[in-house]
Amino acid sequence: MQQKRIKINRQLFEETSHSPALVDIVGEEQLEQVIDYCFIANPYYPTDDMLEQMKSKLSSIIKAYPSSNPRLARQHLAEVLQVNAEWLVLGNGATELITLIEKHLVNDLAIPIPTFSEYIEKLRTSDAAKFFQLNPKKNYQLNLAEFASWIKENKIGGALLINPGNPTGQLIPANELKRFLNEMTHLKLILLDESFIDFADEEIPSLLHEVEQYKNLIIVRSMSKHCGVPGLRLGYCCTSNQAFLQPLKEALPVWNINSMAEYFLLQLKNTNKAYHKSRMHVIRDVRDLYQKLIKLPGYQIYPTGSNFILIKIEFGMSAFDLQMQLLENHGLYVRDCSNKIGLDNRHIRVASQGKEKDQFLIAALKELATEHAHR
Repeated sequence: MQQKRIKINRQLFEETSHSPALVDIVGEEQLEQVIDYCFIANPYYPTDDMLEQMKSKLSSIIKAYPSSNPRLARQHLAEVLQVNAEWLVLGNGATELITLIEKHLVNDLAIPIPTFSEYIEKLRTSDAAKFFQLNPKKNYQLNLAEFASWIKENKIGGALLINPGNPTGQLIPANELKRFLNEMTHLKLILLDESFIDFADEEIPSLLHEVEQYKNLIIVRSMSKHCGVPGLRLGYCCTSNQAFLQPLKEALPVWNINSMAEYFLLQLKNTNKAYHKSRMHVIRDVRDLYQKLIKLPGYQIYPTGSNFILIKIEFGMSAFDLQMQLLENHGLYVRDCSNKIGLDNRHIRVASQGKEKDQFLIAALKELATEHAHR
């Protein structure tokens, strides 16, 4: 791929714990010259037909208020998920729900690290976070038996599990999760984030349909990832515990879900088959990317149960330097994970953007490792 040097705004990387939006970094005029591997969302859904349908309704949708009755939107989602609509709370993205859960329900929280930073940053006090460092020599795989013992030993009241892990991509088998949940019924709250679980396998190993068995369990899911709609800001949580549901529902403002997001929810039932086809497409792409990455010299490639892959740089370059070289010289945007508590400055995260685009990433990573080896 012929690539001219990309001009970027480096300052933006210092102003957020998340990846700055690509358009903010490079500007509209350079946007088409860059492939965004930070984009950890389904690139095949919504379908083109769905997008055309939404475009045709755009003028009427943006001129209308969303429903003031959140039950209606919950019912549309519940029908697709096949769960009790009363157990759902819809949020303006999962981050809104994370904020409310931690504000209203969490006193202290056992957090395996590295993790998604919102779970740390939205706690009411910094000392509410109780960090459990994952072992890099074991691919940052969470050992639930060790985690349970540590929680009991330290008398912690709540626990966070992200499955598959973010940014690690590590998957916890459902039977191990259930064993942990059965052992930890004494906890006030167990927060299970399943935002990437739809990419884990052909059969989705979610615990969504078993929430009634675990009264201290709240499952959080971001629809940005598996549905590919981060701009719509849609997420939900699911629990059968009324003591959890009531304060969350009461804390949400009216119209926290916008009209476009509501219309998208209406389309889910009739496009469910297309959704699962897109999900399987992503799974195949990630498996293909993983097989090609593990052949590259100079990198440690961690196993993944998600649509992204964590990579450790094993030659003398930091994650930030590699990120900048890929972006400025190759037009490829990857996630520098250096600001993730529990990781060093040698890790990047990449999400598959389809086999055709992924080949540019593979070639560029190989080139950088080869250049460094010859210095």
